[in-house]
Amino acid sequence: MDVPTDQSPKQIVSRLIQYAENAFLLVIALFTVVAMLQEIMIMIEARSVELKDLLLMFIYVEVLGMVGVYYDSKKIPITLPLFIAITALARLVILQGKDQPPVNLLYESGAVLLLAIACVVITYKPGKKGDDT
Repeated sequence: MDVPTDQSPKQIVSRLIQYAENAFLLVIALFTVVAMLQEIMIMIEARSVELKDLLLMFIYVEVLGMVGVYYDSKKIPITLPLFIAITALARLVILQGKDQPPVNLLYESGAVLLLAIACVVITYKPGKKGDDT
């Protein structure tokens, strides 16, 4: 790591934090791919693919997408983690056993609804005044 001497200590610390951030994102992406491969191996060994497996794979893909978006734009849109949470809650609803109290289903579906509303509110961009089209 070549650090120019004309940089301020603040710039040097900022650059070190960026390197650490990129390293951890790379680790997250690598571990996500490893987890996906492990799940694929489990499905191959079981010779069965279930809906819960597919939903888990979607979560992995969304995590990879979030890492990719961050590398491209250096920003993580808040809606991406919300989408991951919605998918995880949907998976929980699907996997919920019949021995669970029915009120749990209401809580989980209410949480999905709240997250969906949050996505709409965050992404809502009102038009200009007088713009009826």
